[in-house]
Amino acid sequence: MPILSLPPATWSLDHLVFAARDLGSAQAWLEARLGVPMEPGGQHPRFGTHNRLLGLDLPGSGRCYLEVIAIDPAAPAPTGPRWFELDMPAMQARLAERPRLIHWVAAVPTLSGHPLALPLERGHARWQLTVPADGSLPGGGVEPSLIAWETLSPAGTLPLSGVTLQTLDLLGPQPERLRHWTGNNQGADIRAGWAQQPQLRATFATPGGQVTLD
Repeated sequence: MPILSLPPATWSLDHLVFAARDLGSAQAWLEARLGVPMEPGGQHPRFGTHNRLLGLDLPGSGRCYLEVIAIDPAAPAPTGPRWFELDMPAMQARLAERPRLIHWVAAVPTLSGHPLALPLERGHARWQLTVPADGSLPGGGVEPSLIAWETLSPAGTLPLSGVTLQTLDLLGPQPERLRHWTGNNQGADIRAGWAQQPQLRATFATPGGQVTLD
């Protein structure tokens, strides 16, 4: 699916998406690597998932956040495919090994009229997000989903964690498709490069030193 043609000034990095088979073990895995505790998240009734969150600084004065998401075993199964390919066998096989950085989300002022925009909620939070009907990830995960917040983004409300996102690498067989999303965005260095298969790589400055996760 082609990316949405937006001038760079009309979007900002909102959050990174890690996925896991089990939320509790994924939280422990990330906390061990980043050296800081994650914050509570909540449930997503529409897709039968739940999450944990971590506020991230960006070089300069920007903010974004990290989300780790998993299927909620206590929630009723949704009537259609879950987002982020969580029902797909290939994704489940990847997550059986360890939590993965699978996607990222770009904030835009509005998604009014966008054919893939869904109204969503988690607790008091309200937003619209582009979600393909089959739950697939744009560009295999390296092209962003788009989000338009109706309430405040967690990027601006989560407490400071002491972790800074330094770089986000968007890698795939067609790097020219990704250059639209590159550059210095709110202080984050977003870069495009070649890889045989789509993949993301994020480098963080943490209290214990530099950490790279993919």
